[in-house]
Amino acid sequence: MRPILLLIPALALTACTAPAAQDPGLKVGGAFGARPSVVFPEGKPSGALQIDQLTAGKGARLGAGDVAIVHYTAHVWDGRENRRVDSSFTRGAPAAFPVGQLVPGLDKALRGRTVGSRVIAAIPPSEGFGANPPQGVGPSDGLFYVIDILGAHAKGESVKGRASAYAGIRVGGGARPELSLPVAPPPARYSAKVLVRGDGPRVERGQLVVTQYEGAVWARRSVFDSTWKSGRPRAFTVGDGGVIKAWERALTGVPVGSRVLVVAPPRMAYGSAGLPAFGIRGADTLVFVVDVLAAYR
Repeated sequence: MRPILLLIPALALTACTAPAAQDPGLKVGGAFGARPSVVFPEGKPSGALQIDQLTAGKGARLGAGDVAIVHYTAHVWDGRENRRVDSSFTRGAPAAFPVGQLVPGLDKALRGRTVGSRVIAAIPPSEGFGANPPQGVGPSDGLFYVIDILGAHAKGESVKGRASAYAGIRVGGGARPELSLPVAPPPARYSAKVLVRGDGPRVERGQLVVTQYEGAVWARRSVFDSTWKSGRPRAFTVGDGGVIKAWERALTGVPVGSRVLVVAPPRMAYGSAGLPAFGIRGADTLVFVVDVLAAYR
């Protein structure tokens, strides 16, 4: 799978307009899950980290190690243009924020919040990106985020299923379905098999899909990547070219809650270039077991 870039960057739909705790002139309006409107007060922010919760959700509580699925808007708060620099709403799909690996201000804003909450955070440079900000943000810029928490996915989350086999490949049962590949030449063609069929909505192009997975190289029968081992689920958008062709084809239309086995020959994986950073060569056929945990739009 191609590396997924995390850009820092339905529940009760209620309109909310409220000031931040320390800046009474700041107003945020709009419904949870919809693009917010932001009115900034005159002048620069106080320079301190400011966090407020405009809507309190009743869902799961976020902790370190969880993946938060969010819609968000980010502005540079400079007291002049206060320009918007990033927004999941303009991309058409939510984003995945790994709690515990975000900039300090965002981690403090999200940790302990519940799904269904709208949180705002004014983040000074000392609690933000520091000397290495993303494009469009300066080292001395303060940031302002509006974040709607749509979902929370924990480290060990997985699809329940028994051990199974397909095309000589064995897939273990339990919370971590480890792959075991046969000593045989790899198949020449792409194939996919739904090992456990979920009862959720079908995955559609344009959705953000949350997964757990393990991937192995057929020729060497070795695992090259595993979310169960690395520590948390990962998410990607179906249909934007962010994952290999085999994943796009295998997961589109699959119900949420499914476990899918995917055999990806080079042309459906990384092609002749391979993926050297993961030890994948141009001629390698890959095998994945993928748990489809959720899909968001």
